[in-house]
Amino acid sequence: MMNKEVTLEPNERLDDLLTHQLHIIQSREVFSFSMDAVLLARFAAVPPRGKILDLCTGNGVIPLLLTTRTKAQIDAVEIQPRLADMARRSVKANGLDDRIHIYEGDLRDFYKQSGHGNYDAITVNPPYMPAGTGDQNENEHFAAARHERNGTLDDIVAACARLVRTGGRVAMVHRPNRLVEILETFRKWKLEPKRIRFVHPHAGAEANMVLIEAARDGKPDVKLLPPMIVYNEQRQYNEELMRIYYGDQAPEAGTRDSDK
Repeated sequence: MMNKEVTLEPNERLDDLLTHQLHIIQSREVFSFSMDAVLLARFAAVPPRGKILDLCTGNGVIPLLLTTRTKAQIDAVEIQPRLADMARRSVKANGLDDRIHIYEGDLRDFYKQSGHGNYDAITVNPPYMPAGTGDQNENEHFAAARHERNGTLDDIVAACARLVRTGGRVAMVHRPNRLVEILETFRKWKLEPKRIRFVHPHAGAEANMVLIEAARDGKPDVKLLPPMIVYNEQRQYNEELMRIYYGDQAPEAGTRDSDK
């Protein structure tokens, strides 16, 4: 249930988070969540209880969504002070302070605070582009969300490997053009890929997202899952996407994702 004492800063808004009776603070001045975060929160294998960690949490959308799937304790790490503050206030707004804890800090050093191997599952929606590529003139919040300014892919995977327990799972969403690099980096840090699923905007189009899950110290045995097709011929969400976004309350016709 939403806390009525929600504090909003200038240029912030309180959005409904799908149909889970959750709410999230967002602003056009910082990077808002989009479909990749929603798909990752649904794709990740999470324990019914235990401890989960979300890295690169942004405004906290993935921890909020995960509370609809598990009773586990959820920690989340965000390096940008403004986003970490927004995430904390979103958690409070939803009355989830007892289940989600937001930490402001560098994921590369978080193991010093949390210890090694203390999490049963980790989710991460990292920046997709190496530093120095793409538009270099965008605002600092967008740039940090899109570019590896605060850690390379190797840094992020290394952090996951330190923080997840043996046998625990790490789930990531990324871009298919970096798949080979991702798989090589996972294996370098003893995270064995177990499930891979490509996401296509529509049938016949190239994949524009890939969901990957790996097991710490797992044996080689990867499953390539059926592709996910986002839009049907009418440019509406396919049935699977409608269920992911709306659950049992899914309307008959889909809508387009305005944030992508």
